[in-house]
Amino acid sequence: MPVQSLQNTDVIVPQHAPHPLLPFLQSQSQTTLTRLYQRPSSCLSIFRLLGPIERQLIMNLLWLESALSVATMSAWVLPEGKNAYDSALTVMTGLHIAPNSTVKLALNPTFKSSLRQAITGGGNTGSFGVPTDKDGKRQSANIENLDAYALERWETILHYMVSSGQGQNPTKPSQGVLYLLQRSGLMNNAHGAALQITSSGFQFLLHSPHDQLWNLLLQYLHMAEERQMDLVEVLSFLFMLSTMDLGREYSTEPLSETQKAMLEDLRDYGLVWQRKTSSKRFSPTRLATTLTSSSPPLPSSHSTGGSRTADGTGAVALSSGAAQQGFIVLETNYRIYAYTDNPLQTAVLNLFITMKYRFPNLVVGMLTRESVRKALGNGISADQIISYLTTHAHPQMRKNNPLLPVTVQDQIRLWELERNRLKSAEGYLYKDFASQADYEYVLAYAKQLDVVLWENAAKRCFFGTLEGHANVRGFIERRTGSV
Repeated sequence: MPVQSLQNTDVIVPQHAPHPLLPFLQSQSQTTLTRLYQRPSSCLSIFRLLGPIERQLIMNLLWLESALSVATMSAWVLPEGKNAYDSALTVMTGLHIAPNSTVKLALNPTFKSSLRQAITGGGNTGSFGVPTDKDGKRQSANIENLDAYALERWETILHYMVSSGQGQNPTKPSQGVLYLLQRSGLMNNAHGAALQITSSGFQFLLHSPHDQLWNLLLQYLHMAEERQMDLVEVLSFLFMLSTMDLGREYSTEPLSETQKAMLEDLRDYGLVWQRKTSSKRFSPTRLATTLTSSSPPLPSSHSTGGSRTADGTGAVALSSGAAQQGFIVLETNYRIYAYTDNPLQTAVLNLFITMKYRFPNLVVGMLTRESVRKALGNGISADQIISYLTTHAHPQMRKNNPLLPVTVQDQIRLWELERNRLKSAEGYLYKDFASQADYEYVLAYAKQLDVVLWENAAKRCFFGTLEGHANVRGFIERRTGSV
């Protein structure tokens, strides 16, 4: 029986998509990160966000009292994994977890000490929050109530995104949330009208709830710097929340002033619950406790048959069976059947289809030229519409090849081309040249400047950009004056 040589065996190195927070952390100074690493909860949370190779390297170095030779560490790496190993070291040095050295490899002493403490326990820093004793007078919120609260707050934000400016009156989130949505580019109010979802906002709806949440939190971190909030305090509080126990109450007393001010914002996002704003207790919701884990951040919402599940990977904050298995059937006659009773899913469909009928667990609509052009006018592209229909296609549709009818896909793109076939531009029309030679001479100069938008040799005229007019006019005046 032939034996395959190990040297010829293909080694597949698993690819790990970097967490969106890591580039932000890498952009911070070493002083800021060292302050952050003084908190064990922050080190544990960042460790969770790293890829498997980075975590393996950290665990190999964590319990060593002295630095390890780079050559010794490299000897553990197969040739096929060299690129992945180098990428992992680049991430670690960018986060200042390890020094950028070609001789010795060791962990940042502050990071090492804090991560050791996070793993082994001990200390009284309050880095993981200070739990409070049970209040005999008032019953604390249980996990089911916390899940319902988080889901209600999060779906309020998403429902407002898809319904505002569409002739509906959705529940309005707080001013802080609205400002964050505008700053993130997910909504805008062109010409002073009501806030409407943008192309980026529609793409945002296609992401998982975990990615959606971090998208907003990253913008919140950028805003924190503008509001002169201590970025280390903001980051450490988010990391603290991610390591807390769901269903427990924690004291606000040990929190800094910056972190106490954050509680109001995080209540609006559904990350924390408080009985009242002046309460000295708070409870993190599942949105907060899963910030740095792979667990689903949301319980289920309304699902296609009314049942509830615990999976939360469906987009648009819909962790229901409908989001996981798909709920949309698209026919070649442009008719859409959506087997859902979720108002948020219905509102998203309403962005680009014309509703015909609504039943308790079924929505029927049509893809029409008017409905698609309306979506295009709001910044939603044809590819995004097709992507949404593909992502949420019903299991029965997935038996088709291709999954969506080609005629429907082509028609959606043609409707987009109709809208994009004309492009307006401000500029100047140059005409009435004395001779063909004058026309060609000026036209050649304008082409050298790359300011010609249109030309007609038969009528001796061309159209130039607004920015190039001063140069072209000066050239004509100099030529006229020299004759």
